Amino acid sequence: MRLLIQSIRQTILWTVLAGLAYPLVMTGVAQLLFRRQANGSLIERNGAVVGSELLAQQFTGDKYFWPRPSADSYATVPSGASNLGPTSQALQSNVTANAAAFRAGNKLAAGATVPADMVFTSGSGIDPHISPEAARLQIARVAASRGLAESDVKVVVERFVEPPQWGVFGEPRVNVLKLNVAMDDLQPQKAEGTASTKG
Repeated sequence: MRLLIQSIRQTILWTVLAGLAYPLVMTGVAQLLFRRQANGSLIERNGAVVGSELLAQQFTGDKYFWPRPSADSYATVPSGASNLGPTSQALQSNVTANAAAFRAGNKLAAGATVPADMVFTSGSGIDPHISPEAARLQIARVAASRGLAESDVKVVVERFVEPPQWGVFGEPRVNVLKLNVAMDDLQPQKAEGTASTKG
């Protein structure tokens, strides 16, 4: 009986400490010191939330920079990779189709090299970044569609090239949502062709 009472007390104590007190304290600290990050790193435009800088979303239309392909149609639940292996015929077909679509959409030569991030899906399916090279290859299309000079669009793209994390980890990258919001701020467009969050 004595051991039973001790077990019950320990269960109650650690439930209160680890299951209630600790999460509340951490939530309070996060809201106090890292409010924006704790709330999802949301991006607002004209007072409305248009998405999170941490999650990719599908952009359609020539006026916008396209994100990398997604194995789950940019759904946040469940997100993930295709899990197709290097010998998979489905993977080869997807890569070929993605490369062809990117070349056609951006009026590249049939044999033009397409950045890997524009033909392969990410491990999460919702990677918000593309490589600077992938963004630069889309400048002509976006500029023509918006009636802007390519040089003006290039300036915006280069402004959003992020260096490797702490200058060491990863590769330079461009956040697609931030870039597209900046393009709309530069030249507001109608709702047609804007982002749509899946899932």
